[in-house]
Amino acid sequence: MKKIALFPGSFDPLTMGHLSTIERGAQIFDEVIVGIFVNTNKKSLLSTEEKVQLTQEAVAHLSNVKVTSQQTELTVQTARRLGAKFLLRGIRNFNDYEYEKEVMTMNQHLDPEIETVFLMAETQYSHISSSLLKETLLFHGDVKKYLPNNIYEAIKKKRDQDEA
Repeated sequence: MKKIALFPGSFDPLTMGHLSTIERGAQIFDEVIVGIFVNTNKKSLLSTEEKVQLTQEAVAHLSNVKVTSQQTELTVQTARRLGAKFLLRGIRNFNDYEYEKEVMTMNQHLDPEIETVFLMAETQYSHISSSLLKETLLFHGDVKKYLPNNIYEAIKKKRDQDEA
């Protein structure tokens, strides 16, 4: 049976930490599906369509990775619909662990057949988050090494257009 993992998130924007998790997951699973979901607690910089396109470009070098989006289902419902038996999650620190543990417990309640797999962030990415990078970039800070190049250029262009 094919091992399919869903890597859900808002990915606003997709960071090098996210990309590292996807690349490492692609070595473990037969297929990784990056699920671009809505986070109702965050204001998005990028539209869903922009996130899908930019993420597809960033993962184009990985033949067993696909990108999808959804805005109306629970994560486990999407996983079931896509045939994914695993949820792939990245953890940067203790706070992430506590949050992800709560989410994992709820997902197990909702669908006990879907297993959550955690990958620890690589050291060079353990201190970054999409929110921190957006804030830093907004005020012209250098975040280039923490974003895939296509995503960095798109966000920089968007920022410059907003300022014009």
